[in-house]
Amino acid sequence: MLATESKANAASADARPCAAAHTEIKTAVSLSGAALLAACGGGDGDSSSSDQASQAPESITSQIMADLAADAVPANSAEAARFLQQAQFSSTNAEINALRLGTYGQWLTQQFDAPQGQTGWQWLEARGYGKMDSHGYFGNTYPADFMLWNQLLSGPDMMRKRMALALSEVFVVSLQATQFSWASHAFAHYWDTLVKYAFGNFRQLLQAVTLHPAMGYYLNTKGNQKENPETGRLPDENYAREVMQLFTIGLHKLNPDGTEKLDASGKPIETYTPSDVSNLARVFTGYDFDRSDGVRIPVTGQSWSVESRTFARKPMLLDPAMHSNLAVTFLGVTIAANTPGPDALKKALDTLFRHPNVGPFFAKQMIQRLVTSNPSPAYVGRVAAKFNNNGAGVRGDLRAVWSAVLLDVEARTVPTDHKGGKLREPMLRLIQWARTCGATSAADSWKMFPTTSVDSQLGQSPLHAPSVFNFFRPGFIPPGTVMATARTPAPEFQLVNEITVGVYLNYMQGVIRWGIYCPRPDVPQVGYEGPYLPDVTASYAQEKRYVTDAAALVNHLSLVLCAGQLSSATKTLMINALNARPVTADSSPDDKLNRIGAAVLMVMASAEYLIQK
Repeated sequence: MLATESKANAASADARPCAAAHTEIKTAVSLSGAALLAACGGGDGDSSSSDQASQAPESITSQIMADLAADAVPANSAEAARFLQQAQFSSTNAEINALRLGTYGQWLTQQFDAPQGQTGWQWLEARGYGKMDSHGYFGNTYPADFMLWNQLLSGPDMMRKRMALALSEVFVVSLQATQFSWASHAFAHYWDTLVKYAFGNFRQLLQAVTLHPAMGYYLNTKGNQKENPETGRLPDENYAREVMQLFTIGLHKLNPDGTEKLDASGKPIETYTPSDVSNLARVFTGYDFDRSDGVRIPVTGQSWSVESRTFARKPMLLDPAMHSNLAVTFLGVTIAANTPGPDALKKALDTLFRHPNVGPFFAKQMIQRLVTSNPSPAYVGRVAAKFNNNGAGVRGDLRAVWSAVLLDVEARTVPTDHKGGKLREPMLRLIQWARTCGATSAADSWKMFPTTSVDSQLGQSPLHAPSVFNFFRPGFIPPGTVMATARTPAPEFQLVNEITVGVYLNYMQGVIRWGIYCPRPDVPQVGYEGPYLPDVTASYAQEKRYVTDAAALVNHLSLVLCAGQLSSATKTLMINALNARPVTADSSPDDKLNRIGAAVLMVMASAEYLIQK
C-alpha cells in the first residue's frame, strides 16, 4: 500500500499540466530557467585574514554596524522582505508589515522568546501514527515525511524551524538509510531536538545529537562495541570521524576568519590524524537504544507485539561492559584509562567544543545556508567571534550566532554585482511557495512524500540527504563556469544541471496550479493510476486581490517572493505574457487561478528569484 500511495502521489503532482502555460508564458519561463545556469553567487574570497583577537579597526566598525542594524527599522518593504527571506521561510505582506513596526533586533528577540508550537512527535501522536494496529506505522518511515512537511509548510516558529533546517544540513541524519522500528518517531524527535536547541547552546546541541537514537543508527554509534583482542574487533570509527570532519572542526586548521592555516610549504595543515580517529572512537562504544523499560505492546488483531516507542525519544543508554576502558588520546588531550563512559564522553565533547576551529567552521556554513555562498573572511570572523564569546563570556550561544549572521553589514547590504547571494535550495523554494501563498492540507494530513527524485521532482527533501555529506559540499565550485575560474564556491549548484532545471520547472508548474495530490480514500486504486484528491493546495488569497492587474500581480510577487529584486526587463516580459490572455473581474475562477499560477511560476523560474541576494 505504501508503494502505491507514494508513486501515485508523485505521479499526480508531476504529470498534471498547468492550463495557463500558453506559448508566451512558456517562452518567458524557458528564458528565465536558462538564465539559472549563467547566474552565480558568493564573493571573490580574496580578502586577507583578520585576527579576531586583535580587534582591528575594521572589526570594531563592523560591530558598530551590526549594533546599528539591530536598532534599525527596515527602510522599506523590500528591505524587510529581504531580511525575512534570510531569517525564515517567507515574507508575506503581513509579515513584512509586522517587521516594520519595530527594529530588526526587536523582531529577533520576539522570535527567540516565542514559545514553541506543536512538536513533530506530538503531531505524529495526534494523527494516530503511534497506534499499534495493522497499518504498521511502527515499521514505516513515510509518516516522518508527512510530519516534516507539516512542520515546515505550516504553523508558528518559522525562524526557529528555519535554523533547525540549516542545522539538519550539518548534523545530517537521513531517512534514506533507515530500517528500524519506530523510525518515524525517532526522526520526529531528532527534528524536535534540532528545533529545541536551535536557540540554545552549541555544546548542548552537540551532546543531544551525539546520543540521539537516529544519529546512533545512522553513524553506527548504536551497538558500537569495545575492542576485542581475541577476535581482532575494533570500535567503529564512523561517528568519531564525522563528528570531527563534519560537525565541529573540519579537515584543516583554520584562522579565526575561516581561512586555512598553511605550513611552511604553503599547504593546509590537517586538523586530526587517523590516530585521533581511532582513539576517539573508543569514547563512543557501549551505547545502544534505551530499551530499559522492557515494554512490548500487542499489535491489534495480531498474535505478536512490538517494543514500546519510548526509546525513540530517549538518549542512547550506555552499557559499561561494552565500553572501552583504554586510554584515549586525541587532539592533544588524554582521557585516562578506565574513565567512566559518561565522563569520557563529556571530556571528548568539551575538547571538540573548545577547539578554535569550531567557531569559524560553523559560522561559515551557517552564513552559506542563510545569506551568501562565499562570505568574506571578515564576515566569517565576525560571526565566529560571537560564537566564541556572545559578549557575556558565553561560548556557543546560537542566538548570538544567528544575530551576528543576520545583522552583519554584509547581510544587510544588497550586493550590487553578480558575486553576492546564494542559490535558493529547491526544498526552500517549495516551502516558501506554500508559506507565501497560503497552502493548507485538506485534512491536516500533509501527505507529501519525499521530493528527492531528480527525474520528476526537486532532487531534495528535508532529512533525505544522500549521505552524511549533505546534499552538497560547502566548498563545491561549479565546473566549467565563471565561478570555477574565480574559484568561487556555490554549494547549492551541486544540485543543478540541464536536467534538474527543466524538471524543477515541470514539477513546480503542477504544484503551483494544482497542489500536491494524494489518492482518494473512497475510491479503489488500480495499479498506480486512479482518482486523486488535492491534499496540499494554496489559497492565493493575497494574489487574488491583484489578479485582474498583471503589473500589480507581478510587482506583488516580486516583493513577497524575491524582495522586489525582479528587474524592469524581467517584469515587462512577465506582464506581457500575462496580458496575452486578459483576465477581468468577470473571468472564471479557473482563468483567474491560471493567471496566478502562471505568474508565480514565472517568478519562481527567474534567475532573479533563484539567486537570493
